[in-house]
Amino acid sequence: DNRLMSGTSMTREFEHLVDAFGYTLEDMQWFTVNAMKSAFIPFDERLAMINDVIKPGYAELKSEWLFRQTAVTS
Repeated sequence: DNRLMSGTSMTREFEHLVDAFGYTLEDMQWFTVNAMKSAFIPFDERLAMINDVIKPGYAELKSEWLFRQTAVTS
């Protein structure tokens, strides 16, 4: 929970999941949305975070990834 004590971050942990188990960006989005659904904040705040932050953020990541894939194959 404490990055200073554990020497890791969510980004690093997600990278480990991808490297070790081959999870996809869609899997990471599912994990993130599922985690937010279980957060200790009111339901309306969880829903807003999912719809206003998480989903648009992953949509941007997917768009950037597709752009890079297109640039590499062109």
